[in-house]
Amino acid sequence: MKLYDRELSGNAYKIRLFFALLNQKYETVSVNSAAGEQRQPWFLKINPRGQIPVLEAEGRTIWDSTAILVYLARRFGGEKWLPLDAEGLAEVMQWLAMAQNEILYGLARARAIVLFSRKADLAEAQAGGHNALKILEQHLQQHDWLALGRPTIADIACYPYVALAEQGKIPLDPYPAVLSWMKRIQSLPGFVGMPGLRMM
Repeated sequence: MKLYDRELSGNAYKIRLFFALLNQKYETVSVNSAAGEQRQPWFLKINPRGQIPVLEAEGRTIWDSTAILVYLARRFGGEKWLPLDAEGLAEVMQWLAMAQNEILYGLARARAIVLFSRKADLAEAQAGGHNALKILEQHLQQHDWLALGRPTIADIACYPYVALAEQGKIPLDPYPAVLSWMKRIQSLPGFVGMPGLRMM
């Protein structure tokens, strides 16, 4: 398996983290998105959206971090990381949706504005980030994990940009249940980090 990757991408880190937790080997191809390499013709043939991560596996190309998490969970994790029953699958999927909405447009966007000079409204992104953290805090005050009472790809999808929130000047200390959840993720066997994570 080959992962098209960038070290500072939170979405690519989701896949590196999940590979590590699954104890699966893969090779990486570094894509310099800061220099616009993801918009070059060779990369657009791999992913017409011009985004990382991309996974090549079993003769097929899979793009989008959520799709790759689903693929890896189903291929290597049985039902441990992604259940098949309707209720369990829906419980996981609602958090995957939050990772691609409130977390992406709040926490991830604020980080991109501060760290990578992305052109967008920082105050608006930070407000969205706090909204995402409040939703997580409320849930995690009553639950150790986001879904099913155990680690799933819901946690893997939501964790990176939460743990990187302070790079977007969004403090995490007001959210103690979120910090405890981050510590539980960092305690999982095989956990690997990335630059900028809030380590507990």
